[in-house]
Amino acid sequence: MKTSSVAPAAMIVLAAIAAPLHAAYPEKPVRIVVPFAPGGTTDILARMLSRALPAVLGQSVIVENRAGAAGNIGTELVAKAKPDGYTLLVGLMNTHVVNQALYPKLPFDGVADFTPIAMLADVVTTMAIHPSLPARDVKQLIALAKTRPGQIAYASAGTGSSTHLNVAVFEKLAGIELLHVPYKGGAPAVLDTVAGQTQMIITAATQTLPHASTGRLRLLGVTRAQRVAMLPDVPAIAESLPGYEALVWYGAFGPAGLPNDITARLNREINQLMSAPETSVTLRKMGVEPLQTTPAAFQSKLREEAAHWAKVVRQYGIKIE
Repeated sequence: MKTSSVAPAAMIVLAAIAAPLHAAYPEKPVRIVVPFAPGGTTDILARMLSRALPAVLGQSVIVENRAGAAGNIGTELVAKAKPDGYTLLVGLMNTHVVNQALYPKLPFDGVADFTPIAMLADVVTTMAIHPSLPARDVKQLIALAKTRPGQIAYASAGTGSSTHLNVAVFEKLAGIELLHVPYKGGAPAVLDTVAGQTQMIITAATQTLPHASTGRLRLLGVTRAQRVAMLPDVPAIAESLPGYEALVWYGAFGPAGLPNDITARLNREINQLMSAPETSVTLRKMGVEPLQTTPAAFQSKLREEAAHWAKVVRQYGIKIE
């Protein structure tokens, strides 16, 4: 009798220990921090998550834009947040691996201080110029820039952003000097290029295609090594400048120490969203290729990219002004 009464009690205790500690997650609204101004690709992806996740999480999902310092302000906020699944981040390669190479005194480590949840997308990136520039292709732009050193202004989403670095590498390879005009996000940078305040930008197709379709911007190239299927008539920049390539990826993160069960659930729900046919159609029309990854694969990608960009920054001598 004694043995039979103890065994059920022991089983109950063991079951309680084995049960997920966060089975009720989420019990309150979830916040997604975007470290850039509204309207850019990071913001577009975050708001897509905020619209879709409440149906599967059972709680509202709120987007909070914390722009500034090339994404470092919003990224730091999440790095120092409690790892409970209620403060997440939609970031990109710059906020987590490029900035590590550019800023020697960052208040966070883009790899070690985060839990990678899921990669979201690769984005087709384009070089676009204001139609007032008398250049019809990349070769003509390079030739024009050589006659106007430091006079052709290019916009970026901020110093150290992908929109800055992609042009900085282009400058180095082409042997030209352009004028950098940083903004607090991709959307205002594009709008000022459309308005002619700046003359050039290298940024996501999500931002340039609507304006190129109406003639307010002129597309000169894509930053991948080869042409892309969605823009078959737009040459790769590498066709005129061999060796040039720039890829941009986006992902969802939590602070370091995010519990495995919460990470796994968010990964599953996000992957299902990104693989949904309607999501793929919507994103590909904007020049975005949706991705699905495991947290482990995303972690490996982060480490590889951190090493790659550290090498690129050293090789081209790119520095923050």
